Amino acid sequence: MITRFAPSPTGPLHLGHAFSALTAHDMARAAGGAFLLRIEDIDQARSRPAWEAQITDDLRWLGIDWPEPVLRQSTRGPAYQRVLKDLFQNGFLYGCACNRRDILAAASAPQEGAEELPIGPDGILYPGTCRGTQTALLPAGTQGIAHRLDMARAATGLYSFTETGEGPNGETGTISFSAADAAALLGDVVLARRDGFVAYHLAVVLDDAAQGITHVVRGQDLFEATRIHVVLQRLLGLPTPIYHHHRLIRDEAGKRLAKRDDARAITKYREDGAGPADIRRMVGL
Repeated sequence: MITRFAPSPTGPLHLGHAFSALTAHDMARAAGGAFLLRIEDIDQARSRPAWEAQITDDLRWLGIDWPEPVLRQSTRGPAYQRVLKDLFQNGFLYGCACNRRDILAAASAPQEGAEELPIGPDGILYPGTCRGTQTALLPAGTQGIAHRLDMARAATGLYSFTETGEGPNGETGTISFSAADAAALLGDVVLARRDGFVAYHLAVVLDDAAQGITHVVRGQDLFEATRIHVVLQRLLGLPTPIYHHHRLIRDEAGKRLAKRDDARAITKYREDGAGPADIRRMVGL
């Protein structure tokens, strides 16, 4: 078993991060496997070395260890660009100049039998306004237009993945879906951003394969996105890991924690005298 924890160095770790990292670490150790750390720093505008240093310090304080060197997304640009180029040349990507306002306006247009806007893992499903546009990919770091996956072309046949945790509605075991489900529920997701850099869905699939991750441990908020990742894995000829989605750590109002919740940052608990065992107790481990 090989698990991973993949934080973005854009803010402090909070209790939710600690729960996810400890869960992945404990699962790997119990199985005699390996736990890996990956730094998802593709967002160079917001990533900071100081946050990365704080993340690694907090994880080690929690009793988590990992082999070096750590994989950083910022070093993976050439690998991402090769795959984006191949997808584009094979007709799976198309250029999209729509902004959020355009998408909302198009999706809100009256449609027979539709009472609510269709929502997918990334929000309102893209209505396909630019589908078929063959605007060339630009080099990473160049401002241009986004490129989307033509899901109807990319998805074929039946798909499934194994869930050992559970989704937000209790989904567990073998999770199956069809190509038609993928087109209807996932939409044409962005794989290359407006700045030419790879988007999350493609990066995480390529990184998990590159690191040989066998079990992906993450929060239930990413359960629906797993279908996107399974489609991409088959399209790219990559293995599908086993998935373990876990409950989210929430505040007193039932809202899941975010990086802006500094009051629940691991650093602050440390400063107040808490120990690793206290953190485990707080998150129910």
